[in-house]
Amino acid sequence: MDASALAFWVIVLLVALALAFDFMNGFHDAANAIATIVSTGVLKPGQAVIWAAVFNFLALFIFGLHVAATIGKGMVDPSVVDHHVIFGALIGAIVWNVVTWYYGIPSSSSHALIGGMIGAAVAKAGTGALLGAGIGKTVLFIVLSPLMGFVLGALMMLAVAWIFRRAMPGRVDRWFRRGQLVSCAMYSLGHGSNDAQKTMGIIWLLLIFAGVVARDGTHPPYWVVISCYAAISLGTLFGGWRIVKTMGQKITKLKPVGGFCAEAGGAITLFVASSMGIPVSTTHTITGAIVGVGASRRVNAVRWGIAGSIVWAWIFTIPASAFVAALAWWLSFQLFN
Repeated sequence: MDASALAFWVIVLLVALALAFDFMNGFHDAANAIATIVSTGVLKPGQAVIWAAVFNFLALFIFGLHVAATIGKGMVDPSVVDHHVIFGALIGAIVWNVVTWYYGIPSSSSHALIGGMIGAAVAKAGTGALLGAGIGKTVLFIVLSPLMGFVLGALMMLAVAWIFRRAMPGRVDRWFRRGQLVSCAMYSLGHGSNDAQKTMGIIWLLLIFAGVVARDGTHPPYWVVISCYAAISLGTLFGGWRIVKTMGQKITKLKPVGGFCAEAGGAITLFVASSMGIPVSTTHTITGAIVGVGASRRVNAVRWGIAGSIVWAWIFTIPASAFVAALAWWLSFQLFN
């Protein structure tokens, strides 16, 4: 096999690996979109994942590609990216996702991928390869996205409690069981809009390195966009059941009204972040919203020990995936350079 044919198949395999990560992202993060609607009994698990997957894909037709641009050109210097860096980034993210899925920890696939990119790029070219503006926005929203989810979830819960203070509890429950179909759809749109684009950015970087697309392009090829939305939607269909219980019941007990407020608060946060091109964690966002809903009822309604262990997983995600990515980059460079 000549060098050009080998290079072609390397690119094909890395695109396939990126789409496998995108599928795993949907699989791992399905719990974010469906945990509340399943735990409140509004939909059965099989129905919920179909509902969420459909709206994951429909985000393709609603949102722009600002997040893909941030990942593709705003995190690391594109000139240092090659097939070894992309391989290291994807392996770092996939390994962390598998570990956290196995233990039922709702960590961030997004930050695992970002950590992977950082680790592989630094392993190759040092810290000078990092772009501070893009990384700075992402790090800032590690704090802001769960905080926004918390505040919006709590405010919506308080507003609903006041608006329906004279309504019969049974009637309110029936109304919000229907409302959760809407809030789950909104959240799934936000999930698709933000998370699918992160893999688009990785594939875009790879294609720029390979000379398939121009370095000064404004968006990835359309086949990349469709493939990434399809992959994350299929992953959602299979659902990360180990994490559903943690998100839906272990943090706080949810009823339909609480599930609606958590999903709606999380969705608004994701819509804002996606419109600004900021890659945020859907896991952080919905966790913050769920905690906000629980705390709005009473502080001890939240199992703070569980919430604390989740926060520790968030803290370790970027450095852990970066470390694995650096090792994967070194191994790839040694074996295939």
